[in-house]
Formats: sequence, structure tokens, C-alpha cells
Amino acid sequence: MKNYRNRFYSSLCLGLALMCLWSSCQDLTELNVNPNGIDPDAVHPNLLITTVITETATRELNLGFGDIAGVMQHTQKDAWFEDHNNYDWSNQSWSGYYNILENARLMEKRGEELSLPFYIAVAKVMNAYNFGRVADLWGDAPFTDALKGDLGGDQYLLPSFNTQQEIYQGVITMLQEANGILQELPNDNAVPQDVLFQGDVMKWRQFANSLMLRYYIRVSDKLPDFAAAGMQAIVNDPGQFPLIVTEADEASLPFPGVSSGTSWPSNTVFDGSNGSNYRRIKMCATLVDRLQELDDARLGVWAEKVEVPIVIDPDLPAGSDEVVDGVRYIASDVAEGKPVDTDPDYVGIPPSVSNLPSEYNLNPTPGQQSYNPHVSFLSEMYTEPSGDFLKCRLLTASEVQFGLAEAAVKGWISGDAAGFYEAAVNASLVAWGQEDSYDEYISGAAAFDGSLSQIMEQKWIASWTAATESWFDYRRTGLPSLTAGQFAVRSVLPLRFFYMQEELSINTDNATAALDRLETTPYSQADEANSPWSKFWLLQGTGQPW
Repeated sequence: MKNYRNRFYSSLCLGLALMCLWSSCQDLTELNVNPNGIDPDAVHPNLLITTVITETATRELNLGFGDIAGVMQHTQKDAWFEDHNNYDWSNQSWSGYYNILENARLMEKRGEELSLPFYIAVAKVMNAYNFGRVADLWGDAPFTDALKGDLGGDQYLLPSFNTQQEIYQGVITMLQEANGILQELPNDNAVPQDVLFQGDVMKWRQFANSLMLRYYIRVSDKLPDFAAAGMQAIVNDPGQFPLIVTEADEASLPFPGVSSGTSWPSNTVFDGSNGSNYRRIKMCATLVDRLQELDDARLGVWAEKVEVPIVIDPDLPAGSDEVVDGVRYIASDVAEGKPVDTDPDYVGIPPSVSNLPSEYNLNPTPGQQSYNPHVSFLSEMYTEPSGDFLKCRLLTASEVQFGLAEAAVKGWISGDAAGFYEAAVNASLVAWGQEDSYDEYISGAAAFDGSLSQIMEQKWIASWTAATESWFDYRRTGLPSLTAGQFAVRSVLPLRFFYMQEELSINTDNATAALDRLETTPYSQADEANSPWSKFWLLQGTGQPW
């Protein structure tokens, strides 16, 4: 349990004043009670729920708008870019997830002790979300014996690693339990500390079941009968298993925007880097080019047009290079041997294009503080602390509808794949304020052709700022077809995070057993089993994504 000081700031100030008066008549060394502390055995779950939700959402955004957006070629960075563009990852830590899980465990425990089933169910959903992410990112991990260090003994202090399969099946069980608890509750709960749904029981049920659908799809290639039965049960009984199917019901969290810690991460209002955190993130050419081919209205929401377009004029004398009326005109020899994108509207940086991406497109100010006028910046809304579109998106209506479309195309469920697909595209357009473009879009460039590749491509587009889930889809399907850039540390996209060195050193036996269950690939190389290019259970034997 963390970060409750602000909640009790007034009490703390009063307490300090009283202690100053009291110190004249009592030895302060005798005081052994923190007047600002909270006893975990007495805490009310409503003091935990906000932290569990907001920290989960923050971690999700930091991945989906961060380095995984680089993996999935939504964005590239032109400074401090090695992790983002090239997958030059060091050890990734799961401690943040387990901190959240510890708070959720305590919330569930206190919910049971106080007979508050709503908090029990919410804790199960959030536990499922975070344990699922640990399995998604690392593979095998502590699960059954996790969060029990207070019981003592090596079994809990050095917990065994459950297999990835066991964790996924455990996650689905948690979600089934949560849905069962919630369906017995009235939908008139008012929980202001629930910053996600304000105590709305039906929305929590929709979240739980949509998350369940996500994980049935996740394991579908490895456990086809189990996954198909689970998906059929959900689709065939919407009363028992309501889903998120509209933008209004999405599990997404807006930013208050009142401080650095409560604002969009690239904002320039609370940014101590003088705006460079925003400036160094650019659209990736892979996404920009495809959106332009589709004439997709979302591009204009997500990106700015280039400030200074480039025109290559073969009639200019050699060496000519000047800006006239906001356009840079260059002679052919100036561009010789250099990649130049002369699109007058939108230009993205290709994935891992060079060892100095700030030089791309003849940038006149390359370097860590570059200001490249020839590449599209992200929309200026991403300089703001908050806004209508600035949300942590945990699970969206478009994801659910695309999942149903995939399930229908593959024959896992009965239903109209085209209808699900069209609803998914519409949900994404609505979420980004582009619903007026739907009719033309869906009857033209985005008209359904019945293919899985089209479903996954549109799902990839719709996952903007939430690219982590798209990465997981790519791993199991190989779609959309993406190619690693020239300067990436491997020639194919990565699959997982490293196990931390601390875990390998301290919990050696259990971590080593997990490493032994990974399958090395030709791309694992010097990292051997503990490599982002080694395959865990979910991908072993599938031939995916490469």
C-alpha cells in the first residue's frame, strides 16, 4: 500500500503542530506510532481501489505509448531512441506489477473481512489484468505462491514460477469468479474512489468478460477446444457475459492534468525537459503510409502535417538548397544517396532507419535537441496535460469487436464477421471523434474483404496509444506483417521481456527452471534462453510470428 500521504496532509500538519506543543512535556523518543500511517489490517478497500486502478492504467499507457509503440511501428524517436526504435532493451522489471498486485490482494482480503463483495470482485479483475500482463510480457512467473512473503519460508520468499499456461488459465478463472460475484450485486453502487467506473457493477462485468474474451483469444492456438468453448459460452449468453461493445462502456481512464504525475506523459506543461519528451516522438512511416493509403481520417487527429515540405527540383543548379514560402527546394544532388520523403502533408520516420534518426529527411538540426520541420510531429494535443482523447485505454470496444470478428472468421463462434468488423472500425472512429467519416471509409478503402489480415491490420491501427495488445496479437498471428529496421539489434521483432538479473541471482532455482522451459531461436544469440527472441509456451510449436 503506497502513496497515501496526500490524503492525510491536513492531519499531518495538525499532528506536527500538536507534537511541537507536546514536546516540552514528553520525550519524543518514547513515541512509537506514526500518526499518519494506515494499518493494513484495518484499511478500508476504498483507500486501495484508486491506487490499483491508476497504477495499472499508467503502466499500460507507458508501454502502449512507449517502447511497444516503437516495436509495433506506431511511433519512432529521433533522440534517446535505442530502446524505442531498436529494441536495445536492458532488464525489464516486473516489480511494479507485483506492487499493484499486492495492493489488489490486500483490497480483496479486506473486502472479504468486511463483507464487501464489490471490492472482492474488482480486486479479482485487477489481479487478472496484472497477472495476465506479467505472463504476456515474461512468460512463466510467480503466481500461486506470489504475494505471500509475509507467511515466511523459502516457498513464499523464493516463490516457484507457474507456467504461462497455468497463469492464463488462472486469470480466466479469476474473471469468471468476478463476474459471478458482480452479477449478484445491485447496479446502484456509488463508489467515488472507483475512478474507472464509479462503482457501476454492469461496467465492471463488461470489463471482466471482455478481458476473459481477450485471454481466450490469446490461448486459442495452444488450447483450441478450451478457448472455443469459452468464447462460445460468452457469445451465446450475453445476459450472463455482457461485453464492452460501445465507446461509452470502455475501460479507459482520462487524466486530471493537475500535476506531472496526473498528466499525459508527453505533455509540455509539467515537462522538465523543455518539451523534448514531446518533440523526440514522431509518427512511424509504417503507420503514416498505411493511413494515407486508406485515406484514414484518424491520421489528422494523431499527427501534425510537416511544417516545411521538401521538393526535389531537377532543374535547380547543383547544390541548391533554400526555403521559399515555407517549402524547401533542393537540387537532385543534395538528396543523392539519402532517404528523402517529399510528401507535402505527412511524413513518418521509417523503423530503426539509422544510428542517428534525427538526421532523417535532411533535418537541418540533427542531434538530441533536434527540431525536424520535415517530419510529422504528433498532434499538438499530446503537449497538453489532459484532453478528451488523452486516456489510458485498458480495454476498448473496438478490441472486443475485432476479437469477435476474428473468432467468427476462424469458426470459433457463430456470427457475422463482417458485422463485428464494421462495428469495430466504427467504435475506433467514434473514440477518436471521426464517426462522420465511417460511411465513406467502410464502403471504400476499409470495406471488409473477409480476411484475417484485414481484421488484424485495422485492429493494429485502432490500438494507437495502446500498442501493447497489438504486439501480443502480432506474436500469435504474424499480422500485420512488419519488418524490423536496418539498425535494430535483430532482424525480426522481439517476443518477450528479459527476466531480471536480480531474480536470476536471488531466486535462482525457480528462475532457472523457467529459463529451461523457454525455446531458443536463431535470434536468441548471445542472450541464450533469456532473450526477447526466445519463445515461451504460447508461441512454441505455432510457427508464429516468424
